[in-house]
Amino acid sequence: MEPATKIILALGGPKAIAEVVGVHRTRVSMWQAPRERGGTNGMIPYKHIRKIMEMARGLDVDLRPEDFIPPSGEPDQADKTKGAAQ
Repeated sequence: MEPATKIILALGGPKAIAEVVGVHRTRVSMWQAPRERGGTNGMIPYKHIRKIMEMARGLDVDLRPEDFIPPSGEPDQADKTKGAAQ
């Protein structure tokens, strides 16, 4: 799920990112999973963004803050739930 999948692939995979941010590689992989499966719906936790940005600079990968925002056509799971409740 975007944007996590794009960023993870660009930076060398879950293991590489996990080593930089200090979590297990499966945690990074779960950023790509839907919330129903315990994932973050493609969102990267805010607390890791700074280290991921530093990693990207070190690898000369063009990563920008807006790359962490999901595409406008991909609603957040919370938005789907909100719409169903109305």
